[in-house]
Amino acid sequence: MADRALLLSLLANLETEMREIDLWEAQSPPADAFDSQLPFFYDTMNFSQWLQWVFVARFRAILEGAHQLPPNCEVAPMAEEYFKELDVYSDPILGLLRRFDEQFN
Repeated sequence: MADRALLLSLLANLETEMREIDLWEAQSPPADAFDSQLPFFYDTMNFSQWLQWVFVARFRAILEGAHQLPPNCEVAPMAEEYFKELDVYSDPILGLLRRFDEQFN
């Protein structure tokens, strides 16, 4: 059973880490970017945008609204692939996402 307080804390820390490396955006993507049917909305957003505007936002809403959690979460492998291509220190973000995923296993 996932620890909701821990998950919220991990999301807050994820936001902090993304801000530290300038991946947290002030402006939301256009509304039609959220209409994607593809995993991680990779056709309409880059992965860091998806993390902020979809992953973090939706999980916060689920957790704060005491809604049912999804049965699993496996976002860390995608993050590992994405951050290989960026010239940023992503270890803290990857660690947080791994811990987040572990709460569902």
